[in-house]
Amino acid sequence: MTRFVLGGYAALSLLTFGVYAWDKLQSKRDGRRVPELRLHALSLVGGFAGAALAMALVRHKTQKLVFQGVITLAVLGHGAFWVWWATR
Repeated sequence: MTRFVLGGYAALSLLTFGVYAWDKLQSKRDGRRVPELRLHALSLVGGFAGAALAMALVRHKTQKLVFQGVITLAVLGHGAFWVWWATR
């Protein structure tokens, strides 16, 4: 089970990183952008590590505090869930 969960987080984070990087590229090209709600959703379902890495490495969405807040909320929410799961 642990491998499955960690693999899921890794896959979601890789996907989220890619979507953030694509959106950054599109912003430079004046191309079609990824809706912010979709970026938030990817973070909330488990791609928060990829979102945080993309913000740091690609320098995307760093000025919008709501993105940092959503990532923090996702980390806390997932952490709380796993603590609950382990202690039930």
